[in-house]
Amino acid sequence: MGIADDLMQGLGISDPVLRLGVTGLSRAGKTVFITSLVANLLDRGRMAALRAAADGSLKAAWLQPQPDDTVPRFDYERHLAAMTGPDPHWPEGTRHVSQLRLSLRVQPRGLIAGWRGQQVLHLDIVDYPGEWLLDLRLMDKDFDQWSQEVLDRMERRPGVLEFRAALAGTDTARFDETAAQALASAYTRHLHLAREAGWSDCTPGRFLMPGELDGSPALTFTPLPHEMRSTPLGREFARRFGAYKAQVVRPFFRDHFARIDRQVVLMDVLGAIHAGPQAVEDMRRAMADILGAFRPGRAGWLAQLLGARRVGRILFAATKADHLHHIQHPRLTGITTAMLREARDRADFSGARTEAMSIASLRTTTEEMIRQDGEDLPAVRGTLMDGRQAAFYPGELPANPSELLVPASQGATRWLDGDYAIMNFAPAPNTMRPGDGPPHIRLDRAAEFLIGDRL
Repeated sequence: MGIADDLMQGLGISDPVLRLGVTGLSRAGKTVFITSLVANLLDRGRMAALRAAADGSLKAAWLQPQPDDTVPRFDYERHLAAMTGPDPHWPEGTRHVSQLRLSLRVQPRGLIAGWRGQQVLHLDIVDYPGEWLLDLRLMDKDFDQWSQEVLDRMERRPGVLEFRAALAGTDTARFDETAAQALASAYTRHLHLAREAGWSDCTPGRFLMPGELDGSPALTFTPLPHEMRSTPLGREFARRFGAYKAQVVRPFFRDHFARIDRQVVLMDVLGAIHAGPQAVEDMRRAMADILGAFRPGRAGWLAQLLGARRVGRILFAATKADHLHHIQHPRLTGITTAMLREARDRADFSGARTEAMSIASLRTTTEEMIRQDGEDLPAVRGTLMDGRQAAFYPGELPANPSELLVPASQGATRWLDGDYAIMNFAPAPNTMRPGDGPPHIRLDRAAEFLIGDRL
């Protein structure tokens, strides 16, 4: 039905559809972002920065049946209950592609408002793992290129010694499926450890989220050093790498990613800063590579008719802004903007509008000043994952982003002039009033940038 929607829209015989892609790397908060965005579009009391909500031109919003019969529905109701129920907790993260349709009834503004009736815009929100998006850049690489890049960047990551030991113990003179599975298991453990340690670029993404492909030959290969690539093992792994691109990555691009109009890329910048300079540089490179997978800019009418859209607006959002006092939010936004300079320039040059901001899809903290070592510090207070209340000062982010990005790009292994802590907060008890969605920070500004021009 999704392609049929595209064709009918292009012929002008149906209500317009805007497809919003939401992605990000692990623990960036994709599920919470979508759930809170939908809840706040249904009950718009906290959406003052969304102009259509503030001036009343957005008349109504309601959930529609899932438009694509072969794509799982985003489980909005269960996720909202987890976040706002009597025992609030974080919902499960993204494991596969899912989708939700929210229909918005809008009264046109301006000169046409008097003679044109209310219009309906269908907002199709597509949720997919950021790890899969990073796979798109594999499409223009062969097995030799990919292997060398991965082995070069593995040096400082956790789990590399175990993987190298598995390589050293493998007989490459013949291909053995049991040995291949053992190597793939060691490489997958390395990817999991790297992700847990705060690294962003952990490809192939399906190794981390295999789903129905778990144990298949398409997910049973690893990078190999140069001397092993011409062996029977190397030739089979090269073939499987090609199959992964053709049978896993390409269908994802064709069926989901290539049809997106607007895109949100969520980033746990605070988590990367806490993990250290190498994680920050890895995130910067990963985000530049992610943007390279987009086709930003405006598509012509024929391309739109055929469904080959271009992403017109891209929001890079640093999540978990509620872990900082608001006086530090401009610094977090500045660091995010600087990290994305290369990526944003590439998109802006192609005609797409981009924006970077700091948000909290679900606000979990309150602000207060705490006294520490004779100094008043701007802190946040919230409920920890074990149920205890705590006030927390994570350290002062630098006003000049280069104080972080320069040592990160130069290969520093630790911060010399700062100690940046991070703490995990649980969702706060529900305090929503009738007509209000969940509390947030700048989610209304994010919505205005992403969809405001269509309301």
